[in-house]
Amino acid sequence: MLTKETQAILIPTLKKYFGYDSFRDQQQAIIESVLSKKDNLVIMPTGGGKSVCFQLPALLFDGITLVISPLIALMKDQVDGLTANGIPAAFFNSSQLNSEHQGIFDKVINTKIKLLYVAPESLALLSNIVNEKYISCVAIDEAHCISSWGHDFRPSYQQLGFLKQTLPNTPIIALTATADKATRQDIVDQLNIPNAKQFLTSFDRKNIELEVRPANDRVTQIIKFINKKPNEAGIIYCLSRKSTEQLASKLKQNGIKAMPYHAGLSFEERNKTQENFLFDKTQIICATIAFGMGIDKSNVRWVIHYNMPKNIEGYYQEIGRCGRDGVKANALLFHSYADVIQLRNFAAGASNEEVQLAKLERMQQFSEATTCRRKILLSYFGELLAENCGNCDVCKNPPKFFDGTIIAQKALSVITRLNESEATGIVIDVLRGAQNATILDKGYNKLKSHGVGKEISWRDWQQYVIQLINQGFCEIAFHKNNALQLTSFSKKVLFENKKVYLTYPVSLTDKPEIHKEPKATSVQKDSLFERLRKLRYKISLEENFPAYLIFSDAALREMERARPMSASEFLEISGVGQRKLEVYGDDFIAEIISFMNEKTEKRNKENTYQVTYEFYKEGLSVEEISEKRNLKPATIFSHLAKLYTEGKDIDIYQFLTKDDVEKVRKAKEALESPEALKPYFEYFKEEMDYSKIRLALTILNS
Repeated sequence: MLTKETQAILIPTLKKYFGYDSFRDQQQAIIESVLSKKDNLVIMPTGGGKSVCFQLPALLFDGITLVISPLIALMKDQVDGLTANGIPAAFFNSSQLNSEHQGIFDKVINTKIKLLYVAPESLALLSNIVNEKYISCVAIDEAHCISSWGHDFRPSYQQLGFLKQTLPNTPIIALTATADKATRQDIVDQLNIPNAKQFLTSFDRKNIELEVRPANDRVTQIIKFINKKPNEAGIIYCLSRKSTEQLASKLKQNGIKAMPYHAGLSFEERNKTQENFLFDKTQIICATIAFGMGIDKSNVRWVIHYNMPKNIEGYYQEIGRCGRDGVKANALLFHSYADVIQLRNFAAGASNEEVQLAKLERMQQFSEATTCRRKILLSYFGELLAENCGNCDVCKNPPKFFDGTIIAQKALSVITRLNESEATGIVIDVLRGAQNATILDKGYNKLKSHGVGKEISWRDWQQYVIQLINQGFCEIAFHKNNALQLTSFSKKVLFENKKVYLTYPVSLTDKPEIHKEPKATSVQKDSLFERLRKLRYKISLEENFPAYLIFSDAALREMERARPMSASEFLEISGVGQRKLEVYGDDFIAEIISFMNEKTEKRNKENTYQVTYEFYKEGLSVEEISEKRNLKPATIFSHLAKLYTEGKDIDIYQFLTKDDVEKVRKAKEALESPEALKPYFEYFKEEMDYSKIRLALTILNS
């Protein structure tokens, strides 16, 4: 149990260093568990706030928190973000000099840093400090990499089991955005933390709009998509290195700032490309899956999959790289059978080929789904969504459904009678009343449900079962030979007569193209958000610091809404901590005040024009309006000229003749259209007054 004193400082610490007034989801419970020195497994979606779960406790522990991170490239990004918040941190890797390593050891020994990031391959070099004299906590990020059941297995992660043996009294927190049941069990087993408290937060990223389109003329579709989202950063994932380069080239030919990123480029090239993207110098990255893991760039507004991912875990993690700040984001996936064939070839011969193929099939089913896509994603990770999301292409363009409750009951009944131990193929064979060798050898032909669905074709049953899985009425246990198993929703169908709605099976070629082009995003060049975004970019260049680490888009949006004009008001913005107030507060407050003053001045001008117009409509002369408003007649004439250009009902010829207009037209040609009025006044030898010249030019320019 934590002391009351420790509990009392959690929120103030969160606000001071991270700028937030409250914790999200289960963050506080996780942090309290870590501070109580318990082991923890945290499954939290990208952008859900995993890092805070170990970064905040690190500030309160006496020693350092050792963070295991998979990629050297992302460590600097993580450390930069901590530094921006006033938290002392460092990273340790094989690319550093011995003198740099010694400097880090000195900081650890003298407790000058709170967090130390290291790749698993470099842990051996830290043997002299990996003990409980210096280490107070161990955080293992991207923990799914330890499991061969996962989508991004890395052998180096399997060596991490020694940490618990070396640091038996030190809490270990393993974190990942994507892990199904099999992967979660594998993580705790291999890390030797069997009693770890497991936190499974919601996988639902409501701000990301999900869309799948057929892969017809992808490049044209992508260009249209990007052109409707000016100034927005995005990532396009491709299967091959060649595709990234070809696509980036085509985008650049169409005036779009894009760069390729893949493992075939040199370290310097990859580093430069990533840096340009982080600093908003490059708008779009065309990348293989080598790009993006662990990058905290919060203002990525969209992710496109040029090719279909090989599994749902990878897809979910990759789309999670957009909209990390909670602001609206888009995930667009292009689907084709050619991608499926290519991915099958990639999986052939792998040690876990059967698992890879089963997960690929699940990804294909997601792509071809006719039910809410968010339901499918969440049910895959064991989270059941009762209602459709309303923010995916299927929900926005719903297909026609029929009452499939009896079909669902038949399928779930067979799964039950098979003791939830058989894969889809056997389940369908039993439903169809098959008499093949497997059915006869296992005695399944004697089951009461054998043949209960023989009137439905094998192919149609396959699609109905996929729909049941997609809606969360049953699930695939990949670690149990892909057996179909029941969920909590199943009982409602079998015993509570819950209605199930299905769609009639269609082939991909028959499937209508139901997507709609997104509406063009209106970008107001003079909006406060744009002004703050440009200020953020300017500061990022001056400080050589990624713009999103200064403030997220979400923070800028809140500034635009709240318009803080004092230090105390600025500190109330979510994402503004004490250090950021001290470093950036004056500049941003000054920009907001300047914007507000300009708006006030503009509004006053608009009001003064309106007052003049109302007097004019009452039939008052220019002289009378001038007297009532205590303004010079020349000012009133300038108001009338402005009102005329705005389309107001002004009879401008009551103040001058067509002959006057013709004279000014000739003067304009002779003088080559000067902007000032004085050249005209001198041209007419001061015989035509300024007001007539102004009104004549207003007519000519209109």
